[in-house]
This record gives sequence, structure tokens and C-alpha cells, in this order.
Amino acid sequence: MLKVFDTFSQNDQLAPAVLAAALSACATETVLLNSERIENRFGSYGIDVLASEASLRRSSLYSLENAQKTCRTYAIVRFVDNPDSSFGAEHAEVLAGNSLGEVFKQNGWHIQKQTVHIGSVMLPAHTPVSDLMHLEQETKLALHVYQLLLARGQQVFEYAMIIEVHHPEYLSETDLLKNYSYDHADFLSSASLQELAALLTSSGVE
Repeated sequence: MLKVFDTFSQNDQLAPAVLAAALSACATETVLLNSERIENRFGSYGIDVLASEASLRRSSLYSLENAQKTCRTYAIVRFVDNPDSSFGAEHAEVLAGNSLGEVFKQNGWHIQKQTVHIGSVMLPAHTPVSDLMHLEQETKLALHVYQLLLARGQQVFEYAMIIEVHHPEYLSETDLLKNYSYDHADFLSSASLQELAALLTSSGVE
């Protein structure tokens, strides 16, 4: 069902350029987490883990208004097959349903997003994800695909490949291009984008 993830590289050895960039970013850049960005924008933040297993998690990052949740980011996380033991405790917290970024940041890890693709995808109405976002008609959503890297000291680890779509009131494709470095030569094929769209509309959300 998740063959689309095979499109992306998940190597045990990160390329030297990626390592250098991640370590440099740790020294110079504070990454604003989705949780922080949503709370800053809408005044509240929460996470619902919709499905979780050893290698995969689907979640809704939401804001709350008048006791109603609105999904601002729908995330599909594909964890690496063999997470390093140095962050085993944190990984267990994530699998228990806690916010991924918050767990690692609170435990002294620096988070770096290595963008694979920025674009958009059309989300049909009357799907589980559109219902979570309270979107009543077909809507174009900003799409962000990236490797999530963890760094502490001189060590850098790949932790997950993440696919995110964002509510149009939260982040647009233009916003993502402003926030993240992205080599347009690495864009996904139309076939891969169709697979991502199918994944979103058959996400397993009940």
C-alpha cells in the first residue's frame, strides 16, 4: 500500500553533503516545528494519532476553536527500518502517541528537514482527510515531502520520511518554498504524485 515510499531514498549512510548541511544547520538555525507554528498562528495545538504501527504513523495536527478540531497538517510518517538505539527512548515516546518534533527537541536533539519535494495535490471532497480539515469541496493542498534528520553533537541520523499536506488557511505551496530550501531538479514525477494523492484519499482514517 505504501510503495510510494520506495521512490525516496532511506540509506543507512547519509551523503557527506547532507551530513555537513545538517550539522551546520544545528549550529546556526532554529527549526520552527509544525506544533509551534500552528500554535503561533491559531492559538492552540494538538495531535491525534490516527493509525500507528512499528514503521508507519498517520496523524492530524490540529488547532482547536469552540471545542472543534481542525486539522492543519495531515502527516504520514514512514520511520526508518532500524532506528538507532541512541534515540530509542524518544522513539518509544513517539510510538506512544506524542508529538514527534516536541519529543526530540525537548530531549536535546536538533531537527533538520531535508526537503525532497514541495508542490501541491488536489484533495477531493468527502474524504477522511477533507473531513478532518472541514473542507467541503475539492481543494488544492500544499504538499511537503522530506527526510527528517536528527543531530546531536557530531552525530546525524535519518529518522523518518514524512509526507505532509497542509490546510489552505495554514500553509500554501508559496509559504513552503519560502520556509525550506528545495532543489527543483528533484521534483517528483506525475506518477508519484498520483500515488501520493491515492494514499491521502485512502489513508485509513476512520
